Amino acid sequence: MAACLQLNAKPFTPLVSPNPLSKHTSKLGRVRCSAAPPSKRYTITLLPGDGIGPEVISVAKKVLNLAATIEGIEFKYQEMPVGGNALDLTGVPLPEETLLAAKQSDAVLLGAIGGYKWDKNEKHLKPETGLLKLREGLKVFANLRPAVVLPQLVDASTLKREVAEGVDLMVIRELTGGIYFGQPRGFGTNENGEEIGFNTEVYAAYEIDRIARVAFETARKRQGKLCSVDKANVLEASMFWRKRILEIALDYPDVELSHMYVDNAAMQLVRNPKQFDTIVTNNIFGDILSDEASMITGSIGMLPSASLGESGPGLFEPIHGSAPDIAGQDKANPLATVLSAAMLLKYGLGEENAAKRIEAAVLDTLNRGFRTVDIYSSGTKLVGCKEMGEEVLKSVDSLVPSPV
Repeated sequence: MAACLQLNAKPFTPLVSPNPLSKHTSKLGRVRCSAAPPSKRYTITLLPGDGIGPEVISVAKKVLNLAATIEGIEFKYQEMPVGGNALDLTGVPLPEETLLAAKQSDAVLLGAIGGYKWDKNEKHLKPETGLLKLREGLKVFANLRPAVVLPQLVDASTLKREVAEGVDLMVIRELTGGIYFGQPRGFGTNENGEEIGFNTEVYAAYEIDRIARVAFETARKRQGKLCSVDKANVLEASMFWRKRILEIALDYPDVELSHMYVDNAAMQLVRNPKQFDTIVTNNIFGDILSDEASMITGSIGMLPSASLGESGPGLFEPIHGSAPDIAGQDKANPLATVLSAAMLLKYGLGEENAAKRIEAAVLDTLNRGFRTVDIYSSGTKLVGCKEMGEEVLKSVDSLVPSPV
């Protein structure tokens, strides 16, 4: 089974709503689980990567395994190098063997890539180049990044409570086009003989149309509001973006469409984030705005993402970086990766029940007061990456369906 964009079949909703337990409380109880015999088998490619990547992937793998055991699912894992780790082992940031394994799997779970060690490498030898090639190779063009302020963490947001409370938005980022991939690009000299660097922001109609349809379908399954973010007052590529969005909008009269320039959108996300429901934007703007939205929630360490294509396996990863300054110190927050694993189950494999178990376990762990340093506040219990993972496992193991 492969992740794909079945736009009329599978709703795109945020992974964690402010209180997902509210829909399931009557059917969830604290009883010891018993494992079901495996009835479904999947192959998962694990890409731990660099920095804190191996630490958070280790936690997510354990959570995946427990949820799978309860649900009668069996996983076969392939762990492959990517990014700086691959550079050290093979001399390239994305070995052919890694991409082949990813393509042949049912889903891919990535930790993080990059680090100071490789910052001065030439572009083709940077860890980030491996990530871009991975996305391109898997043809995952739609990046879904939910940003939800959980009631348990509203005081962790840097925004005032009245601004942050109740925020529930989805950023849909076009992932395989735009300035990150456009040609021509490179270095040269101008007419004055001065050294220059240049990149090209370019989109074809089909690239905009397909991400637009994902966005409209997503908005239709949420609150019916879609904001398209561009820079159409300056950039021709954005003018074309807006033109195509308006064309696709004709097929979705039930969705309320608005447009916003990216600089204003950045301001409005801080000023009044609750005005947004679903946002669609290009590659570079989505990269920036989704990171900004993450901080509304209190920590970038809490947010997962899913990258999907028209066919083939999806790529699931936390949106945080490799954090080399805390790598190996047991300080990382593994919850974004755990929730990415839940997105893998939900969007990649269609295993809704297992995904809900993990979602509920994360909230239960937070309800019990456990916090890593990035979300810690007075009155809660400070734990490291491993202990946070152990507490999530306890919740997965105890929050199981009770007999009706």
